[in-house]
Amino acid sequence: MSVSRDRGKQLRFGIVGAGRIAESYVQAFMSTRNAKLVGIADVLPQAARRMADKAGCDDFASHLAMADSGLVDAVVVTTPPATHYSICLDLLDCNIPVLCEKPVTINPESARQIRKRAGDLRTAFTMASKFRYAEDVVRAHDIVSSGTLGEIVLFENTFMSHVDMSGRWNSDPTVSGGGVLIDNGTHSVDIMRYFIGPLSSIHVVSGIQLQKLPVEDTVHVTARAKGGATGRMDLSWTLNKQCDDYIAIYGTKGTLRVGWKGSYYRQDGAPEWVQFGNGYNKVQAFRDQIENFSAAVQGLERLVIDATDAVASVDVVCAGYQALNQQSWVDIRETEELVASYAA
Repeated sequence: MSVSRDRGKQLRFGIVGAGRIAESYVQAFMSTRNAKLVGIADVLPQAARRMADKAGCDDFASHLAMADSGLVDAVVVTTPPATHYSICLDLLDCNIPVLCEKPVTINPESARQIRKRAGDLRTAFTMASKFRYAEDVVRAHDIVSSGTLGEIVLFENTFMSHVDMSGRWNSDPTVSGGGVLIDNGTHSVDIMRYFIGPLSSIHVVSGIQLQKLPVEDTVHVTARAKGGATGRMDLSWTLNKQCDDYIAIYGTKGTLRVGWKGSYYRQDGAPEWVQFGNGYNKVQAFRDQIENFSAAVQGLERLVIDATDAVASVDVVCAGYQALNQQSWVDIRETEELVASYAA
Protein backbone atom coordinates (compact mmCIF):
# COMPACT_ATOMS: atom_id res chain seq x y z
CA MET A 1 0.00 0.00 0.00
CA SER A 2 1.04 3.62 -0.35
CA VAL A 3 2.93 4.85 2.69
CA SER A 4 3.45 8.46 3.68
CA ARG A 5 7.20 8.88 3.95
CA ASP A 6 8.11 12.16 5.58
CA ARG A 7 11.26 10.88 7.30
CA GLY A 8 14.74 11.52 6.02
CA LYS A 9 16.04 13.96 3.49
CA GLN A 10 15.02 14.27 -0.15
CA LEU A 11 17.59 12.31 -2.14
CA ARG A 12 18.75 13.58 -5.51
CA PHE A 13 18.17 11.00 -8.26
CA GLY A 14 19.48 10.64 -11.77
CA ILE A 15 18.10 8.46 -14.56
CA VAL A 16 20.46 6.69 -16.96
CA GLY A 17 18.68 6.01 -20.24
CA ALA A 18 16.20 8.37 -21.88
CA GLY A 19 13.90 5.78 -23.42
CA ARG A 20 10.23 4.87 -22.94
CA ILE A 21 10.47 3.47 -19.43
CA ALA A 22 12.34 6.57 -18.29
CA GLU A 23 9.28 8.64 -19.18
CA SER A 24 7.28 6.73 -16.56
CA TYR A 25 9.92 7.46 -13.95
CA VAL A 26 9.93 11.14 -14.83
CA GLN A 27 6.17 11.22 -14.29
CA ALA A 28 6.48 9.38 -10.97
CA PHE A 29 9.18 11.72 -9.67
CA MET A 30 6.70 14.58 -9.94
CA SER A 31 4.90 13.30 -6.84
CA THR A 32 7.71 11.73 -4.76
CA ARG A 33 8.28 13.18 -1.29
CA ASN A 34 11.71 11.83 -0.41
CA ALA A 35 13.24 11.80 -3.89
CA LYS A 36 13.92 14.49 -6.47
CA LEU A 37 14.94 14.03 -10.10
CA VAL A 38 17.99 16.16 -10.88
CA GLY A 39 19.48 14.64 -14.03
CA ILE A 40 19.05 12.50 -17.16
CA ALA A 41 21.96 10.74 -18.88
CA ASP A 42 22.01 9.02 -22.25
CA VAL A 43 24.63 8.11 -24.84
CA LEU A 44 22.45 10.06 -27.26
CA PRO A 45 22.92 13.61 -25.92
CA GLN A 46 19.89 14.96 -27.78
CA ALA A 47 17.64 12.36 -26.16
CA ALA A 48 18.97 13.22 -22.71
CA ARG A 49 18.58 16.93 -23.34
CA ARG A 50 15.06 16.58 -24.68
CA MET A 51 13.87 14.58 -21.67
CA ALA A 52 15.76 16.76 -19.20
CA ASP A 53 14.17 19.89 -20.65
CA LYS A 54 10.71 18.40 -20.09
CA ALA A 55 11.61 17.29 -16.57
CA GLY A 56 13.32 20.55 -15.65
CA CYS A 57 16.65 18.96 -14.71
CA ASP A 58 20.24 18.65 -15.96
CA ASP A 59 21.35 16.40 -18.81
CA PHE A 60 24.53 14.33 -19.16
CA ALA A 61 26.22 12.59 -22.06
CA SER A 62 26.99 9.43 -20.03
CA HIS A 63 26.40 7.74 -16.70
CA LEU A 64 30.04 8.42 -15.78
CA ALA A 65 29.59 12.13 -16.42
CA MET A 66 26.54 12.06 -14.17
CA ALA A 67 28.46 10.21 -11.46
CA ASP A 68 31.40 12.59 -11.67
CA SER A 69 29.12 15.64 -11.38
CA GLY A 70 28.50 15.07 -7.68
CA LEU A 71 24.88 16.07 -8.19
CA VAL A 72 23.22 12.68 -7.61
CA ASP A 73 22.73 10.60 -4.47
CA ALA A 74 21.20 7.63 -6.29
CA VAL A 75 20.51 6.50 -9.85
CA VAL A 76 17.76 4.63 -11.71
CA VAL A 77 19.13 2.61 -14.65
CA THR A 78 16.62 2.28 -17.52
CA THR A 79 18.92 1.29 -20.38
CA PRO A 80 18.54 -2.02 -22.31
CA PRO A 81 19.47 -5.16 -20.31
CA ALA A 82 22.76 -5.94 -22.09
CA THR A 83 24.18 -2.64 -20.79
CA HIS A 84 23.13 -3.07 -17.15
CA TYR A 85 26.18 -5.00 -15.99
CA SER A 86 28.82 -2.41 -16.85
CA ILE A 87 26.71 0.62 -15.95
CA CYS A 88 25.70 -0.77 -12.57
CA LEU A 89 29.28 -1.73 -11.67
CA ASP A 90 30.54 1.72 -12.68
CA LEU A 91 27.95 3.45 -10.51
CA LEU A 92 28.48 1.14 -7.54
CA ASP A 93 32.23 1.75 -7.78
CA CYS A 94 31.39 5.43 -7.35
CA ASN A 95 29.41 4.48 -4.21
CA ILE A 96 26.15 5.50 -5.86
CA PRO A 97 23.09 3.37 -4.94
CA VAL A 98 21.42 1.83 -7.97
CA LEU A 99 17.80 0.95 -8.74
CA CYS A 100 18.10 -1.05 -11.97
CA GLU A 101 15.21 -1.83 -14.29
CA LYS A 102 14.36 -5.48 -14.81
CA PRO A 103 16.01 -7.75 -15.73
CA VAL A 104 19.13 -6.70 -13.88
CA THR A 105 21.27 -8.74 -16.28
CA ILE A 106 20.85 -11.38 -18.96
CA ASN A 107 22.77 -14.15 -17.18
CA PRO A 108 23.06 -15.36 -13.56
CA GLU A 109 26.83 -14.93 -13.28
CA SER A 110 26.78 -11.20 -13.97
CA ALA A 111 23.80 -10.71 -11.65
CA ARG A 112 25.74 -12.37 -8.82
CA GLN A 113 28.79 -10.25 -9.54
CA ILE A 114 26.74 -7.06 -9.24
CA ARG A 115 25.18 -8.25 -6.00
CA LYS A 116 28.61 -9.12 -4.59
CA ARG A 117 30.07 -5.76 -5.58
CA ALA A 118 27.16 -3.94 -3.96
CA GLY A 119 27.59 -6.03 -0.81
CA ASP A 120 31.34 -5.52 -0.66
CA LEU A 121 30.91 -1.77 -1.06
CA ARG A 122 27.86 -1.66 1.24
CA THR A 123 26.02 0.31 -1.41
CA ALA A 124 22.32 -0.25 -2.04
CA PHE A 125 21.40 -2.11 -5.20
CA THR A 126 18.15 -3.69 -6.34
CA MET A 127 15.91 -4.54 -9.26
CA ALA A 128 12.96 -2.41 -10.28
CA SER A 129 9.75 -4.46 -10.57
CA LYS A 130 6.77 -2.11 -10.53
CA PHE A 131 4.00 -4.66 -9.95
CA ARG A 132 5.37 -5.55 -6.53
CA TYR A 133 4.54 -1.99 -5.50
CA ALA A 134 1.05 -1.84 -7.00
CA GLU A 135 -1.39 -1.29 -4.13
CA ASP A 136 -3.73 -4.10 -5.19
CA VAL A 137 -0.84 -6.59 -5.41
CA VAL A 138 0.37 -5.64 -1.93
CA ARG A 139 -3.14 -5.96 -0.52
CA ALA A 140 -3.57 -9.32 -2.27
CA HIS A 141 -0.37 -10.54 -0.60
CA ASP A 142 -1.71 -9.46 2.80
CA ILE A 143 -4.93 -11.41 2.16
CA VAL A 144 -3.02 -14.52 1.09
CA SER A 145 -0.67 -14.26 4.08
CA SER A 146 -3.62 -13.97 6.47
CA GLY A 147 -4.83 -17.44 5.50
CA THR A 148 -8.13 -16.14 4.16
CA LEU A 149 -7.77 -18.33 1.05
CA GLY A 150 -6.35 -21.31 2.92
CA GLU A 151 -3.36 -23.10 1.41
CA ILE A 152 -2.43 -21.71 -2.01
CA VAL A 153 -2.60 -24.37 -4.70
CA LEU A 154 -2.40 -22.47 -7.98
CA PHE A 155 -1.07 -19.06 -9.08
CA GLU A 156 -1.79 -17.67 -12.54
CA ASN A 157 -0.45 -14.57 -14.25
CA THR A 158 -1.32 -13.20 -17.69
CA PHE A 159 0.61 -10.47 -19.50
CA MET A 160 -0.67 -10.71 -23.08
CA SER A 161 -1.34 -7.89 -25.53
CA HIS A 162 -0.64 -7.14 -29.16
CA VAL A 163 2.40 -4.92 -29.58
CA ASP A 164 4.37 -4.49 -32.78
CA MET A 165 7.90 -5.35 -31.63
CA SER A 166 9.64 -5.00 -34.99
CA GLY A 167 12.47 -2.51 -34.75
CA ARG A 168 12.46 -2.39 -30.93
CA TRP A 169 15.49 -3.36 -28.89
CA ASN A 170 13.32 -5.69 -26.77
CA SER A 171 13.22 -8.13 -29.70
CA ASP A 172 16.97 -8.02 -30.39
CA PRO A 173 18.47 -10.90 -28.37
CA THR A 174 21.93 -9.33 -28.33
CA VAL A 175 20.47 -6.34 -26.50
CA SER A 176 17.57 -7.79 -24.52
CA GLY A 177 18.79 -11.32 -23.84
CA GLY A 178 15.70 -12.89 -25.40
CA GLY A 179 12.07 -12.18 -26.18
CA VAL A 180 8.84 -12.00 -24.23
CA LEU A 181 10.06 -14.54 -21.67
CA ILE A 182 12.80 -12.28 -20.32
CA ASP A 183 10.86 -9.07 -20.99
CA ASN A 184 7.38 -9.64 -19.55
CA GLY A 185 8.47 -12.82 -17.82
CA THR A 186 10.83 -11.13 -15.38
CA HIS A 187 7.83 -9.29 -13.91
CA SER A 188 5.87 -12.53 -13.83
CA VAL A 189 8.62 -14.48 -12.08
CA ASP A 190 9.05 -11.80 -9.43
CA ILE A 191 5.30 -11.69 -8.72
CA MET A 192 5.05 -15.48 -8.68
CA ARG A 193 7.88 -15.83 -6.15
CA TYR A 194 6.24 -13.10 -4.05
CA PHE A 195 3.08 -15.18 -3.67
CA ILE A 196 4.21 -18.83 -3.70
CA GLY A 197 7.87 -18.62 -2.71
CA PRO A 198 11.07 -20.01 -4.26
CA LEU A 199 10.58 -22.09 -7.40
CA SER A 200 11.99 -25.58 -7.89
CA SER A 201 11.37 -26.39 -11.58
CA ILE A 202 10.03 -24.83 -14.77
CA HIS A 203 8.57 -25.85 -18.13
CA VAL A 204 8.14 -23.48 -21.07
CA VAL A 205 6.29 -23.98 -24.36
CA SER A 206 6.48 -21.50 -27.21
CA GLY A 207 3.29 -20.36 -28.90
CA ILE A 208 2.83 -19.89 -32.63
CA GLN A 209 5.33 -17.28 -33.83
CA LEU A 210 3.12 -14.64 -35.45
CA GLN A 211 5.56 -11.74 -35.58
CA LYS A 212 8.67 -12.12 -37.70
CA LEU A 213 11.12 -11.73 -34.85
CA PRO A 214 14.41 -13.49 -33.98
CA VAL A 215 12.99 -14.17 -30.50
CA GLU A 216 9.88 -15.80 -29.01
CA ASP A 217 6.75 -13.61 -29.00
CA THR A 218 4.44 -15.95 -27.06
CA VAL A 219 5.20 -18.48 -24.31
CA HIS A 220 3.22 -20.54 -21.84
CA VAL A 221 5.04 -21.27 -18.60
CA THR A 222 4.40 -23.72 -15.77
CA ALA A 223 6.50 -23.71 -12.61
CA ARG A 224 6.53 -25.67 -9.39
CA ALA A 225 7.22 -23.96 -6.08
CA LYS A 226 9.36 -25.56 -3.40
CA GLY A 227 6.33 -25.29 -1.11
CA GLY A 228 4.18 -27.37 -3.46
CA ALA A 229 2.04 -24.79 -5.29
CA THR A 230 1.89 -24.59 -9.08
CA GLY A 231 2.42 -21.38 -11.01
CA ARG A 232 1.33 -20.60 -14.55
CA MET A 233 2.22 -17.67 -16.80
CA ASP A 234 0.87 -16.73 -20.23
CA LEU A 235 3.08 -14.14 -21.90
CA SER A 236 2.68 -12.62 -25.36
CA TRP A 237 3.48 -9.61 -27.48
CA THR A 238 1.07 -10.90 -30.13
CA LEU A 239 -2.05 -12.39 -28.53
CA ASN A 240 -4.51 -10.54 -26.34
CA LYS A 241 -6.66 -12.61 -24.01
CA GLN A 242 -8.79 -9.56 -23.18
CA CYS A 243 -8.54 -10.51 -19.50
CA ASP A 244 -9.87 -8.20 -16.80
CA ASP A 245 -7.44 -9.80 -14.34
CA TYR A 246 -3.69 -10.24 -14.57
CA ILE A 247 -3.32 -12.34 -11.41
CA ALA A 248 -5.53 -15.19 -10.19
CA ILE A 249 -4.80 -17.14 -7.01
CA TYR A 250 -6.61 -20.30 -5.99
CA GLY A 251 -6.53 -21.64 -2.44
CA THR A 252 -8.21 -24.42 -0.51
CA LYS A 253 -10.65 -21.89 1.00
CA GLY A 254 -11.16 -19.35 -1.75
CA THR A 255 -10.09 -17.44 -4.86
CA LEU A 256 -8.53 -14.02 -5.44
CA ARG A 257 -8.22 -11.93 -8.58
CA VAL A 258 -6.08 -8.84 -9.14
CA GLY A 259 -7.43 -6.82 -12.06
CA TRP A 260 -6.56 -3.81 -14.14
CA LYS A 261 -9.69 -1.97 -13.00
CA GLY A 262 -10.56 -3.71 -9.73
CA SER A 263 -9.51 -6.58 -7.47
CA TYR A 264 -11.67 -9.09 -5.58
CA TYR A 265 -11.62 -12.25 -3.49
CA ARG A 266 -14.28 -14.74 -2.47
CA GLN A 267 -14.10 -17.45 0.12
CA ASP A 268 -15.69 -20.79 -0.70
CA GLY A 269 -19.39 -20.72 0.15
CA ALA A 270 -19.56 -16.91 0.30
CA PRO A 271 -22.39 -15.46 -1.81
CA GLU A 272 -20.43 -12.50 -3.21
CA TRP A 273 -16.98 -11.32 -4.17
CA VAL A 274 -15.33 -8.83 -1.80
CA GLN A 275 -13.61 -5.89 -3.47
CA PHE A 276 -10.25 -4.93 -1.96
CA GLY A 277 -8.70 -2.74 -4.66
CA ASN A 278 -9.52 -0.31 -7.43
CA GLY A 279 -7.09 -1.51 -10.09
CA TYR A 280 -3.62 -0.82 -11.40
CA ASN A 281 -2.14 2.66 -11.07
CA LYS A 282 1.21 2.84 -12.84
CA VAL A 283 2.27 6.20 -11.44
CA GLN A 284 1.52 5.04 -7.88
CA ALA A 285 3.54 1.85 -8.39
CA PHE A 286 6.56 3.69 -9.79
CA ARG A 287 6.33 6.37 -7.10
CA ASP A 288 6.21 3.88 -4.22
CA GLN A 289 9.09 1.95 -5.75
CA ILE A 290 11.26 5.09 -5.84
CA GLU A 291 10.26 6.10 -2.33
CA ASN A 292 10.98 2.67 -0.87
CA PHE A 293 14.43 2.70 -2.47
CA SER A 294 15.14 6.23 -1.23
CA ALA A 295 14.07 5.33 2.31
CA ALA A 296 16.13 2.13 2.20
CA VAL A 297 19.23 4.03 1.08
CA GLN A 298 18.81 6.20 4.18
CA GLY A 299 18.36 3.18 6.43
CA LEU A 300 14.74 3.99 7.20
CA GLU A 301 13.04 1.03 5.51
CA ARG A 302 13.85 -2.43 4.20
CA LEU A 303 13.89 -2.87 0.46
CA VAL A 304 10.70 -4.50 -0.79
CA ILE A 305 12.78 -6.14 -3.51
CA ASP A 306 16.44 -6.74 -2.72
CA ALA A 307 19.46 -7.90 -4.69
CA THR A 308 18.72 -11.50 -3.78
CA ASP A 309 15.30 -11.26 -5.42
CA ALA A 310 17.01 -9.79 -8.47
CA VAL A 311 19.42 -12.72 -8.76
CA ALA A 312 16.60 -15.23 -8.24
CA SER A 313 14.58 -13.70 -11.09
CA VAL A 314 17.54 -14.04 -13.45
CA ASP A 315 18.03 -17.66 -12.33
CA VAL A 316 14.41 -18.56 -13.06
CA VAL A 317 14.27 -16.81 -16.44
CA CYS A 318 17.51 -18.43 -17.60
CA ALA A 319 16.21 -21.84 -16.47
CA GLY A 320 13.08 -21.01 -18.47
CA TYR A 321 15.11 -20.55 -21.64
CA GLN A 322 16.87 -23.84 -20.99
CA ALA A 323 13.47 -25.51 -20.61
CA LEU A 324 12.23 -23.88 -23.81
CA ASN A 325 15.26 -25.03 -25.78
CA GLN A 326 15.23 -28.56 -24.37
CA GLN A 327 11.44 -28.86 -24.47
CA SER A 328 11.51 -30.42 -21.02
CA TRP A 329 11.22 -29.61 -17.33
CA VAL A 330 14.33 -27.97 -15.88
CA ASP A 331 15.31 -27.73 -12.21
CA ILE A 332 15.82 -24.25 -10.80
CA ARG A 333 18.76 -24.45 -8.47
CA GLU A 334 18.23 -21.46 -6.25
CA THR A 335 21.16 -21.43 -3.86
CA GLU A 336 20.62 -21.97 -0.18
CA GLU A 337 21.40 -18.31 0.46
CA LEU A 338 18.49 -17.30 -1.81
CA VAL A 339 16.08 -19.64 -0.06
CA ALA A 340 17.29 -18.51 3.37
CA SER A 341 16.93 -14.86 2.39
CA TYR A 342 13.36 -15.44 1.25
CA ALA A 343 12.50 -17.18 4.54
CA ALA A 344 13.94 -14.29 6.51
